[in-house]
Formats: sequence, structure tokens, C-alpha cells
Amino acid sequence: MKRWITFIIIFCFWILQGCEDERFQSINQHQSFVASLNIIDPSLDFFDSKGERIATWKFDKSYTGATLIPFDRLVLYGHQLNEIDIYELSTGKLIQSIETGIGTTNAYYDQEEHLLFITNSKHNTVISFDEHGKKQGELRLTDYPMSMDSHQGKLYIINYKAPVLSVVDIKSMTLVDEWSIDKSSSGLMIVEETNTLWIGGHGAGSRPNQVVKVHDLKTGQFIQEIQVSHMPVGFTRNEDIIYITNHGSNELFACDVKGNVLWRKEVGANPFAVASFKDQIIVAGFDDNQIYFIQNGEIQKSVSTEHGPFQLLVREV
Repeated sequence: MKRWITFIIIFCFWILQGCEDERFQSINQHQSFVASLNIIDPSLDFFDSKGERIATWKFDKSYTGATLIPFDRLVLYGHQLNEIDIYELSTGKLIQSIETGIGTTNAYYDQEEHLLFITNSKHNTVISFDEHGKKQGELRLTDYPMSMDSHQGKLYIINYKAPVLSVVDIKSMTLVDEWSIDKSSSGLMIVEETNTLWIGGHGAGSRPNQVVKVHDLKTGQFIQEIQVSHMPVGFTRNEDIIYITNHGSNELFACDVKGNVLWRKEVGANPFAVASFKDQIIVAGFDDNQIYFIQNGEIQKSVSTEHGPFQLLVREV
């Protein structure tokens, strides 16, 4: 009998130890980083501002996107997964899973309202959650809601498979307006100085999109086109310069807030993502498994990632 009790104790300890080992390497709360979410080899690579690797998290789940909840939580989702997972960076531990059903296309956190928004292509909905993962509201949209940004209490959502942008009141989760935009639009950025919304996209059919469309932020009225290159889909900014990745032509464009092109640079292979980190611009090359550190329009350094860097996350503390 004593042998069985001893065996059970050892077995339970082994199980608990296994669970402990499943935690990922912790990320210090005072550590700034740029992280590359890789979707061919599902993983997350963390780098400091010098391009030195901090940690790599390798996943068993096929995550396709992520967002940060300041300052210590990471939301991970996958289009074919039934739930979103929330990890605590400082412990590397999974702290919550929220069942959403398959079809999650994007996760976006509004820092003013402290709400997390999840879009779903199967149900064509956007759902809001508070910081504790409690559902706050749900709204049905058009077809394949995906790209999101917010400003002064309104959430702007591109419906990828419909020529429609939905404007949603965040607090009431009601539809305020719908704008006519190009089908297959993807990527957007709000530019407060000009009270405009910039919209990118892949282009429909065999015709790749080569422009960024600029709309009035209040009325949705089309204002101008910014001529860039093939398939502009990624946006970021650093002070007065807005950066746009064109994944069809492997180019990064830099513009002022009025849409004037300042310079362009070939960088990466199939770059979907761009981010601002410290005084640098980071571009992820999906096909060459590299992220590039750029200053003043010149590549300063490139570092290898796991396969398929698709999204960049930045934390500056």
C-alpha cells in the first residue's frame, strides 16, 4: 500500500512539474521589446532595441495574430481556433482562454476605453470584452471584418470581402455609419493632424492595388489617393512620418502627414508588417524570415526569426 501511495505522489509531482515546464520564458516587465509573430512555425520571437534575442516562445497552436494589453498581457488568436488565449508576459503563463468559435480575424485593444475587440469572419461580428475577459457587447457587421483602429470613442472596421467600412460607437456597440471603400481593403491608420483615415489593400482579382486611399475621419468622404507600390497593407508612424509596407513589391514608403512621399526603400521579401520601436522602424520579411532595423531610411541590421514573420508587436517601457 505504501508503494502505491509513493507512486501516486511521484506521479502527481511529475504531472505538476510538466505543467510548470510548459510555461514560456518570462519577459521582464521593465524590458522593452519588438516581437515577431511567426505563423509558418507558430512562434513568437522577442528582440531588444539592438536586435538581440530575448526569448522565443514556440507554440503547439496555430496562432495567426496577436495584440498586447498594456503592460503585461499578450492576446493570441488563430482563424481556425475556437478560443483566444491570454498570456502573462512576466510569468510566461497562460492566464485565460475565452471561447470565441473559429473564424477570429483580428484582436484590437482600445487603451482609452480599456476594451478588447475581436472580429470574426464566420459570424461577421465584432465582440467587445473588458479587461477581465467579460463580454460587453456584440455587433453584426458585413462580410469578413478584419482591420481595426479607434479614435475618440469610435471603432473603425474594414470588411475585407465587402466594399464597406463600419463605424461603431464603442460604448453602445451600435453601428454609427458605413463608408463605401474598395473591396479587399486591408490595413488602416488614423492621422489626427489632418483628421483623416488612411486605408490600404491588396487589390481585387489580378489587379494589385497601388494606392492608399485617404478619407475624412468624420464624414467618410474620399479625399485623395497616395501613390505607393504593390499591395500596401501595413502602417506605422514615428513622430511626423508615416510608414507603409507594400508586400507585393517588397518596399517601404515614408510619407508626411499630408501624404507626400518622402522616400522609398526596398526591404525584405514579402513584408506584411511594419512597426516603430524607439527611434527605429522595423520591417518583417515573411518569405526571408528576417526582421530589419531601419534608421533614417537605411537598413542598420537584420536578424533571423522563426519561419513566417507575419506581425510585429512593440512594447516600450
